[in-house]
Parts: sequence; structure tokens; C-alpha cells
Amino acid sequence: MFYSSLSVLTVLAGVASAINITASASGGNASSPLAYGLMFEDISHSGDGGIYAELIQNRAFQGNREFASTLKPWSAIGSSVLTLQNTSIPLSSSLPTSVNVRASSSGTSHSSTGKLGISNPGWWGISVQPQKYTGSFWVLGSYTGHFTASLVGAESGTVFASIDIPSKSTSKKWTEYSFTLKPTTAAPDVNNVFIIEFDSGNSLNFNLISLFPPTYNDRPNGNRPELMKAMKELNPSFFRIPGGNNMNLGIPKWCTDLDVEPVLAVWSGLYLNNGAPGPIVVPEADLQPYVDDAMNELEFLMGDTSTKYGALRASLGYPEPWKINYVEVGNEDNLSDGASSYHAYRWPMFFNAIHAKYPDILVISSTQDLLSVGPLHTSGTDFHQYLRPDDFALQFELFDNSNRSYPILLGEYAVIQPNANGAPVDWSAAKMDYGTWIGAVGEAIYLLGMERNGDIVLGASYAPGFQNINSFQWTPDLITFSADPAKTVLSCSWHQLQLLSNNRYKATVPFTVTNSENSKSPFGPAFYVIGVNNPGEYVFKATVYNTTEPVPFSIDFEGVDAGAKGTLTVLNAPDGNSMNVYGGEDVVVKKVSSITAGPGGKFEFELKEYDIAVFTT
Repeated sequence: MFYSSLSVLTVLAGVASAINITASASGGNASSPLAYGLMFEDISHSGDGGIYAELIQNRAFQGNREFASTLKPWSAIGSSVLTLQNTSIPLSSSLPTSVNVRASSSGTSHSSTGKLGISNPGWWGISVQPQKYTGSFWVLGSYTGHFTASLVGAESGTVFASIDIPSKSTSKKWTEYSFTLKPTTAAPDVNNVFIIEFDSGNSLNFNLISLFPPTYNDRPNGNRPELMKAMKELNPSFFRIPGGNNMNLGIPKWCTDLDVEPVLAVWSGLYLNNGAPGPIVVPEADLQPYVDDAMNELEFLMGDTSTKYGALRASLGYPEPWKINYVEVGNEDNLSDGASSYHAYRWPMFFNAIHAKYPDILVISSTQDLLSVGPLHTSGTDFHQYLRPDDFALQFELFDNSNRSYPILLGEYAVIQPNANGAPVDWSAAKMDYGTWIGAVGEAIYLLGMERNGDIVLGASYAPGFQNINSFQWTPDLITFSADPAKTVLSCSWHQLQLLSNNRYKATVPFTVTNSENSKSPFGPAFYVIGVNNPGEYVFKATVYNTTEPVPFSIDFEGVDAGAKGTLTVLNAPDGNSMNVYGGEDVVVKKVSSITAGPGGKFEFELKEYDIAVFTT
């Protein structure tokens, strides 16, 4: 995560000179089919309270390692008394704790409706729109009246939607209730609550209380549409999962919805204890069950129905197996002194087991070595970098001389601090709250260096992907959000990725460069790459970084004649420190223009400082 290796690129700043490029039609590196992707790590409420569309916070009264259960953030209606209970009849072995709702000792509810009930504020609010909400809850206890489920303004008391549900509850088993709510108007803000009420004089237990808005692709138990749409618009080709150091459920459905290749990470026996006492790695003698668990996971995903876990997958409604081509062993195993045990036994045990049964899977190591710790052609490495803008600009040529036998995944990268006169990232100092435009330009230079080496660099995924503005552990992030879908923030880096990822090519092409000053290096302050799809269909990508004057380009593509048309798309912002912030306007400006090839088939245009541009013929 913290490793940095700067290339010897010397031209970073200077006065611009005209760049004359002659591009060949073939002869470059094949592009990686992955190239641009996504990663998901469940921090900063990326999952619960984030992309997972569930509106109810703590729907099953679950806690943490210290407290197994909690009522937070639930509250009582009127003077109802809420008590956590482990009943003799649990809802399930995984959800043993429920909330008991009864009247206070006075026997009076004192609510405006004269009823008992519970209220939930959602994940820092609930967006109420004129759309269908689907909900459910479970009840234990004898009751012959009605339940009322409502969406209500927390301060105004305005009831935006409400429904009465006849009870059929008994004290002998849990009963599930399903319902829909259909507000006819939108709430003015997200300061709303979800309420369940019932007649006073009863004592009932509730568990697994759920409420969903419409979801992406209308999947039951699905994801927030605007956040999935933001990922889909990046045109990703792969999804690195689980991404960080935890496990997540439902990810295969995400891969289907986003049409992406999964890069599956399996836990490799390293704990990130953050200084807490105890072992940080599983001893060699105790590691085999975790290797077995990874193999069982792969069988669940890829096994046919004759296998134990393939049959289990089919029984859950997925008869067709998924195809897994990439497996990463661990995540950042260089941290917490994990490298020595990783090299000594953890990596070999996982690699040998996976490769023996699935020889076609590329197994990826995670210790930050640019050379894989595994055998030639059967293993790769995951390389993470969090840097300043200048550092990424210096890495344009980093992969030019990489060993072509070891594929490289850039599984995490981001600019996290501003430039500081050549100083490296200071991990004791604060990170930026939001990504800056100069940061996006620095990252773009790094990504163009990746594209130049698509035969060996598998692809890149920005990290982290999501941040709930109300509770987070890391900044900056690709996408920032709250309970209000209309306030989702797409970062400067998101806009840069959308442009680069949506303009791909099958292979790079070689080119020759001359400029008016006969510089020894063709790069700096302009950095660029050229690729081709079909004959005559070229893609030129460029950034301009740290210059005082615009950079004139004259490009001659082989096989393209005078009079041909091309399209130039340029992104920029008011200045390098511009940011897309929560509650603010989008600072990224997009300009599209048509250019006609002049005499000799040359296309001519200028790019200024901090432009990120794509030109297509």
C-alpha cells in the first residue's frame, strides 16, 4: 500500500514546444482485456449504508466484537419500552437477538396514535420519493390486531406513506410480514424515519426489519441504482473482490450486473490488528483449514453439480458455474510484518493448492513486489500505490522494462496528498478530503504508462471506491454519497477514468516524435500513448502537466488522409486544486470538438496545462 518506486523520467516541468508525431498502423503491445476496473472494500460504509440499498440501519439488532447486539439507532414510539432479548425461539441461529416492544409500567404508550412501536432513522436519513418501497419484518408473540408501517418526517411528522397490515402472529413461531409503501410526494430532505406501530396492551418481539427502494436492475435485496450506475459508466472490465481484508456477500451478482471479470481475493492468514496484542499470522501448522476454505469457495463458484459445493450453489438458484480466471492470495501481505511468513509458507500453500486443481487460473501475490513470488507465467503480483501527483507523473515509464513473464495488477492507487516540493507521502499527516484535478492528471499519466504496457500490466482500479460522507475511515475516495441520491459526488478521478476507460483500443502502435527544440525525451510536459482498433481507427490519449504554455500537437496517422475527420475530447478544471465536493458544483469541464486532417493527413491542435485529452479518428 505504501511502496513507491520512481522511474528515471527526467522531463517533468518546462516550457512547451511543438510535438510532431508520426504513428504507425501496427507493431505495438497488445492491450489487456481488463485494463480498467473496480475494487470494493467495505470501509467508510461502502456496503451497509452505502451501495447496498437496505434503508434500515441495524435491521437485526446486531453489534460488534465487544457487544454482540445493540438497539442503536432504534428508538421507541412514545413511552414504549424496548428490550433486547434472546428468546427461546430465535429467528435463526445467526440472528438470535430480537427487540421486545411493550408498554411502559404505566401501561400507556403516550404516542400521538395511542400505539406502541419502534422507529429507525435509516443510514443518516431516508430518501422518500414517489416510488415503490418494499419492506418486511418478523414478529413473535400473540397479537390479533393490525401493524402500521409508515415513512414519516422526523421533525415535521408528515406521513408520506403508510399501510395497515393484519396480524397473524403467535407466540409459538416467528411470522413474516411483507408490504409495500408508495409515497405520492417527495420529502423535502432525508430527515425521515421508518416506523412500525401496533396496538398497546401487547408485548411483541421484532427482528430482521427491512425496507428497500427500487434497486439496480430490480434485483431483490439489491443495490442503489445511482451508485451502480456510477460504476457502470466507468466501463469497467474487472472487479477486484473482496478488495480489502474482509469478506462480502452477493458479489457474483454485481459482476453479472456490471458485466465484469471477477478478480477474486482469498484470505491468506494475515490479521491487521492495528497494534492489538496477539498473533498477526496463522501459524503454518494451523493454515491448512484456510487453504481448504479457499478451495471450497472456488468449488462453489466453478464446480459442476456433481461436487459438494457446486451442488450447494445450484441449490441456491445458480445452476450454471461462474468462471474464475484470477485469484489473489491475500491483500497487502507486506503489512504488519507479514511478508516473511507469506514467502515462507502462506503463499506456497495457497498457490500450490490452487494451481494443482485449477492450472489455468492466474494466481496473484500481494506483497508489493513488482516481480511475482511465484513461478513464471503462472503467477502475477498486485502492486498498490498511494502517492502525490508529481510521484505518479514520474512513473509514466515505470513498467516499460518490467519482466514480461510476471503480469502486474495495479489493484489500488490514488493521489492522497498534494505536492510538497519533492517530499514523499507523509503517512503521519492528513490526507486530502477530496481528490484534486491535479491529482487526477497525475493519476492519468500513471494510467497512460499502464496502457503503454498492456501486454504485462493487467489493469488498474482506483481505491477506495466509496465513502459515506457521514461516517468514513479514509479519504479521498472515487465516489462520495449520503442518504440523498441527488447529492452523490463523482470525483475528479471518476471523470478522468470515465474518459480513459471508455476510449480503449486493441493494441498500442509505435510512433516517432520530433519537436521544435529537439528535446532528448519525447515526454514531459506532455505524456501520451497511441492505440488502434480497426485499420484507420486510432485513439490518441494525452495529458499535459506542469507547463507555462500550451502544447501544440501535429499527428500523422498511417493510412489516414487529408480531409479525414477526428474528434477531440478534453477534460479540465478551473485550476489544479479544484475538487468536486459534497454539496458543491461539478468543477470538471468537458469540451468536444471536431478536427479535420490538413495537408499530408496531419491533425493539429493544442493542449494546455492539466488537460486530459482523447483524440479519435
